[in-house]
Amino acid sequence: MNVLARRVVPGLVWLLAGWSPAVAGAQPESAPAPRSEAALPAPVALALRSLDLPESGVSVWVQRLGDDAPLVRFNADVPRNPASTLKLVTTFAALEGLGPAYTWHTDVHLATPLQDGVVAGDVWLRGHGDPFLVAEEYWKLTDALRRRGLRRIEGDLVFDTSFFDLPPEDRGAFDDQPDRVYNLPPHPLLVNFNAVRFSVRPEEGGGAVSVAPDPPLPNLELANRLRLYRAPCGGYQRGVALAVRDPDVRDHVLLEGRFPDGCDEYALTRTVLQPESYAFGLFDLYWHQLGGEIAGRWRTAPVPDPEARPFLRHRSRPLGELLRLVNKYSNNVMTRHLGLTLGAERFGAPATEDKARDAIFEVLGEHGVDTAGLVVSNSAGLSRDSRITARQLAAVLDAGWRSPFMPEFLSSLSIPGLDGTMRRRLAGTPAAGRMHLKTGSLDHVSAVAGYVLTRDGERVMVVVLVNAPEAHRGLGEDLEDVVLRWAMDL
Repeated sequence: MNVLARRVVPGLVWLLAGWSPAVAGAQPESAPAPRSEAALPAPVALALRSLDLPESGVSVWVQRLGDDAPLVRFNADVPRNPASTLKLVTTFAALEGLGPAYTWHTDVHLATPLQDGVVAGDVWLRGHGDPFLVAEEYWKLTDALRRRGLRRIEGDLVFDTSFFDLPPEDRGAFDDQPDRVYNLPPHPLLVNFNAVRFSVRPEEGGGAVSVAPDPPLPNLELANRLRLYRAPCGGYQRGVALAVRDPDVRDHVLLEGRFPDGCDEYALTRTVLQPESYAFGLFDLYWHQLGGEIAGRWRTAPVPDPEARPFLRHRSRPLGELLRLVNKYSNNVMTRHLGLTLGAERFGAPATEDKARDAIFEVLGEHGVDTAGLVVSNSAGLSRDSRITARQLAAVLDAGWRSPFMPEFLSSLSIPGLDGTMRRRLAGTPAAGRMHLKTGSLDHVSAVAGYVLTRDGERVMVVVLVNAPEAHRGLGEDLEDVVLRWAMDL
């Protein structure tokens, strides 16, 4: 039934879009109607039955902003896994607790005074959890050092990572994909997400396959065992298998397999190296490009005098700007950095997961959000254990709308048919461009939450949480799209 429904229901979305927003009972034979709950709207109830989704696995909340009561409240107090819609909780708390103008800083300290462009000792980089210290920003930092007169470092590049106090994480614990960027754990000096983009293409003249890493880190070993064969461009990862060797050091990447000559180019992005080794490799690359010299290697150690004025302070982009990257593109590690930073600001450094969780709950409580039963085991939603109800998530949306920072919060959400995780959903339909939404998906979990602009120009908040077998394979999205279209037609 599920496979057939997956093919049929996308057409149902358009059929049901013409229905008036009347309410009809949703009564599958397998489950009684929930008590003290409003019934589902008729189009949604029909879609639920057509998709063969269990009523007990679905929660829905629809409410006009400013109204005292919801239009739809279905299984609203059942705790469910929200997947990445939990980012709404973390980003709202960070925006309220830190403010949209908040910036992170990365400090540079010198072991000895600068003399004739030379430091006769080590140079420290002290991280404070900048969630977006990407290659461009890191280049700005190294360039600023050169413009301040530093030319040669006689000692090591030393990384002070004491701002976070986190236990070691198994990168592959969640889904056995330790090299995927979405599984990257937080780090107080996280440079460019530890990511390298490997561009694969046939060499001129044929017969071989070239691989170009970006950035070309000098301390990353690359073994290319790819072979070219005659075939049209297609297949999983175009036949390219990429493995990061040495799980602790992570400095050796192997690419092997058969690459079809019908492809012009294919690219894979993976995390490589230890965070400190990556930061050193990229610094070394940029430093030499800028005409600098460094005699030593890298190590970790606290800055001897953390209260001393830094030689250089690099400021991040403001939180209000970074929030768009977090929610629109559902960036896991950036979200976790927001929570950790909030925890450190509220309860003091070093940042810990417990402080992050306590700070999030504290901010929610200050804004009238009931946190009873809320489980935040990973502030990004990348967890099997996180739980929230549709009512609680709707309360976060309501608080976000009433916040003085509502424009920043709203603009961070994905717009159907235009950008972010919703860029392909509802594209080319009347719903495109009329919603600001956060999506979520894990195995057997699908969710969406956000704001819908109705045809009459009113704003409606919508929450749909689906925890059911195969929900992540499109069934959940189909149901969500029906709810969203129904809300738009109110």
